[in-house]
Amino acid sequence: MNGLTIMVGAMVIFFLGYRFYGRWLEKTWGIDPAALTPAQRFNDGNDFSPQNRWSVFAHQFTSITGAGPVTGPIIAAMFGWLPALLWMIVGGIFFGAVQDFTALYASVKNNGRSIGMLIEDYIGALGRRLFLLFCWLFTLLVIAAFCDMVANTFNGFTKDGAEILPNAAAGSISLIYMAGAILFGLYLKYMRPSAGVQLAVGIVLMVIMVWLGIANPIYLDGVTWRYVIFAYLFAAAVMPMWLLKNPRDYLSMFLLIGMIAAGVIGVIVINPSIELPAFVGFEVKNQPLFPILFVTIACGAVSGFHSLVSSGTSSKMISNEADMRPVGYGSMLVECVLGVLSLVVVAAASTGGVLPSGTPFQLFSTSVASFLTTIFGVPQDIAACILTMCVSALALTSVDAVARIGRMSLQELFTPSEGKEKNAVQVLFTNPYFATVLTLVLAYLLCLAGYMSIWPLFGSANQLLSALVLTSLAVFLKSTGRNGAMLYVPMTIMFVVTMTALGMSVWGIFGTIADGTFTFMVQGLQLILAIALMILALLVVWHAVPKLFGREEKTVKAA
Repeated sequence: MNGLTIMVGAMVIFFLGYRFYGRWLEKTWGIDPAALTPAQRFNDGNDFSPQNRWSVFAHQFTSITGAGPVTGPIIAAMFGWLPALLWMIVGGIFFGAVQDFTALYASVKNNGRSIGMLIEDYIGALGRRLFLLFCWLFTLLVIAAFCDMVANTFNGFTKDGAEILPNAAAGSISLIYMAGAILFGLYLKYMRPSAGVQLAVGIVLMVIMVWLGIANPIYLDGVTWRYVIFAYLFAAAVMPMWLLKNPRDYLSMFLLIGMIAAGVIGVIVINPSIELPAFVGFEVKNQPLFPILFVTIACGAVSGFHSLVSSGTSSKMISNEADMRPVGYGSMLVECVLGVLSLVVVAAASTGGVLPSGTPFQLFSTSVASFLTTIFGVPQDIAACILTMCVSALALTSVDAVARIGRMSLQELFTPSEGKEKNAVQVLFTNPYFATVLTLVLAYLLCLAGYMSIWPLFGSANQLLSALVLTSLAVFLKSTGRNGAMLYVPMTIMFVVTMTALGMSVWGIFGTIADGTFTFMVQGLQLILAIALMILALLVVWHAVPKLFGREEKTVKAA
């Protein structure tokens, strides 16, 4: 098998899934292009802000396309390239894209309310609190894992003190991007350019910022970068979307789409041979294919985190219901293309059926950078700087969205039910600044454990979140008289997979207690969070299932 066949074949299948299955979902549930969306009705210049289709797509795509579609498929390739490929195709079309689109659809049809708040409408107040607590704990894991990953990527020094130009340049580009995004946001708000002019200015600005960053590298260590990143997250969590987050996502989209395009073109032109076996076995390195494959590949197939973006931020920017399919369903399938690309380039780089050594980010960036040099003639050092920035942008454009969602989840957790007044505690915890600081402080403490300690729990929690979201969305569809049967199989599979994976994690941690290698900072924290997430998940499902399979009369609450 060669890389060209796998890459092109997967892209064709994803296109057909978008064209036919995505459109069928849209027609089955119904959209109204003439309806006023929540972004238009509740435009507050902060969270609710109507944007054109491509601006919302840029936000959704860059926010959901984190480290997962690069890291997951490369790690899962230990089982062979075929299981990973099949899971990304089936999971992407029938699990992930469906979840992302449905979450966006449900939120837009319910005044831009998040999944957590929707649960109160269709499942109950207790279900809402349990789900929001789960979401908030999950955002702490994401912030901690991704921030540590980005800080290590921007670290400008080796262990012996030597300077690392690509890392320093990538960090410099990122800082310039933050400042440039604010200027671009002000330009968009007050000059109101057409879509074509906005595109042209964005591309020119992106090129200038990349050039400035490469020409002026900033050498800081990982600890300092961690402080810088958390300061940026505070700003991204509280500043108006139009001023920082939206323009930064729009500008970052060019980097990410350009990276994917360069990788796909490289595979098509070079057509590398796949040196990795199609299937290695049902157990590799004492890791069983079930459930490990399905929690290792999350963002490239299905990711619960995506639903938080769909319902937490993107739904508040949709200006036409016709934009929901390209934003919700389409952006997920583009991310799946990145997952397949990651699998192909690393499988091609294998030798004698063995994956090359190095971190997934290193392997991916090295391979795509070589495409830039070989095909486009980009000097090696510049190609390395650009790819380092691109892969770090994958994590950074997700983590700033998660910081905002974490703040909102904590606020919603302490928001009283409709008709009730806030008490003193609720006033404090619904304050956006207090909620942001508390979220970031706790995430920073988790960050000190390092992303390698957090990543396994993050993968399981992420997929468990998808099971809970799919279950809640199925309740929404039933309650509003819509067909939700297509969600039953995905929600059941994901619940079984992730509860099994979390159970294995808990059992493994107890094993460290028995052999005397237990440490509270790593295993203890994982144990507490794993058990808490399992209990919360079971309680949410306990409240949702009667609504889903009971015989209550339909209560149409959505538009």
